[in-house]
Amino acid sequence: MDHDEKHGRFFIFLPLFTSAMLGLVLSDNLFSLFIFWEIMGFCSYSLIGIYNKKEKAGDASLKAFMTTRVGDVFLLLGMVSIWMVIGSVSYVDIYAAIAQGQFAGQTVMGIGLATFASVCIFLGGMGKSAQFPLHVWLPDAMMGPTPGSALIHAATMVAAGVYLSLRMYPLMVLGDVTWFIAVVGSITAFMAATIALVQTDIKAVLAFSTISQLGYMMIGVGVGSYNAAFMHLITHAIFKACLFLSAGSVIHSIHEQEMPKM
Repeated sequence: MDHDEKHGRFFIFLPLFTSAMLGLVLSDNLFSLFIFWEIMGFCSYSLIGIYNKKEKAGDASLKAFMTTRVGDVFLLLGMVSIWMVIGSVSYVDIYAAIAQGQFAGQTVMGIGLATFASVCIFLGGMGKSAQFPLHVWLPDAMMGPTPGSALIHAATMVAAGVYLSLRMYPLMVLGDVTWFIAVVGSITAFMAATIALVQTDIKAVLAFSTISQLGYMMIGVGVGSYNAAFMHLITHAIFKACLFLSAGSVIHSIHEQEMPKM
């Protein structure tokens, strides 16, 4: 990055991103998770749009920011609805409330509270983990530097939605939305893999492959095989980060991203 005027900013946002993800994983309640979730949203926006002289990069960063905000509003709604009933958003308290049947008979706008909260929380995960129809931001996010792509689209940003769904799995089961998660995951996995077949940009192929793999993880959550989903989350983080860094190395060597021209 010697000849890159933006490398100072890049090295500020990359560690901030990583620490936000660590904070998100180490949080023991939904409120602190939400704070770190938003910091990650800001960092991804900043990293995608780091080459701000390119108009496409600016558009892509705004698209990523606004699309994930849609999911975040629903996540906030879900958190508030849980807090209003059990007075806490700590995971331990939520699990205890589920076990004691505190959600039974509680409704929000005529919908069962467990169903309302779990759908809202899953919609938050859909935005972050690029599930259909909120997947549109991820292919454009390739405008950022490749190490940023390796981080955002392999291990951190997109993993957060799957991680949240895994954390809230007992609530998803109670709210009977697991079938919905499985359907959304299936559509995402099939659609993204099909689109990847006709992409010519080397990073776009990897981006659609990422969306497809995230769909597989959501299918795992939906069909009740959450151990498999978590295992795939880890393996995907490793192999996709390596793939992106390899792609970056190729692009850097030959100054070309379009595969037919290589």
